[in-house]
Amino acid sequence: MTTFPVSISLSSYGADLVRDRGQASFIELLANAGASRIELREELLTSEDSASFKHAVNQHGLECLFSSPMELWEAGQSRPNPQLLPTLQRAHGFGAHWLKVSLGYFTEHCDVQQLAACLNQQPVRLLVENDQTSQGGRIEPMQRFFDSVEQLQAPISMTFDIGNWQWQDQSASTAARLLGRHVSYLHCKGVARRPDGKLIATAPTATDLQTWEQLMKHMPHGLTRAVEYPLQGDDLNQLSREHVQVLAKLSRAQQELSHV
Repeated sequence: MTTFPVSISLSSYGADLVRDRGQASFIELLANAGASRIELREELLTSEDSASFKHAVNQHGLECLFSSPMELWEAGQSRPNPQLLPTLQRAHGFGAHWLKVSLGYFTEHCDVQQLAACLNQQPVRLLVENDQTSQGGRIEPMQRFFDSVEQLQAPISMTFDIGNWQWQDQSASTAARLLGRHVSYLHCKGVARRPDGKLIATAPTATDLQTWEQLMKHMPHGLTRAVEYPLQGDDLNQLSREHVQVLAKLSRAQQELSHV
């Protein structure tokens, strides 16, 4: 039975619990759940030692991705965020192969060539995600950015967050069609609206899973998909294992049909 690699964003376990326990305490849990990648969250770091974290991740056979809330382009600036280089170095210290950031305020004046030159000197690859903001959560700026990336053949790919498009009333299916070829990492989350009107991330319904299958047809086959929705309950081991198994099977039917 073919399955595909699954990551878990540690934010899924809730900010308070993760800060209280420390992110390194979840490494063994993820490995036992069958995850292949751990997504370390910069905003949830407390006293984690990078060398120890890197060693533990390697010992458990996991990949590591470092997620930062940093915006790649600051408002009114043509050069990449000056925090990019130290953040890349910090990610490397934790053993991460990828750094995930938000797009920020990308315009036609932004110097993507300088960004590419910086990244070509770094061992950590850059992933740019659609977030929930007006500047970084709409299709058109992301499309213009990745058009520039493609022209320069820069070492940058996309984290496609399925749920985040809803915060800016964007179509995930349109985004997948226009941006899917740039995607190498898929953030999975259902979205629901609370009675007060606020959107929140939720575990997927059966309908969500069917929709995600359709979106993935526009993306490279077999890409790593991540849990980025609440994993909260009395038995985190069992809960994590169940959701890893669900996501690991997504797009399997597509592959099996292609071999008929």
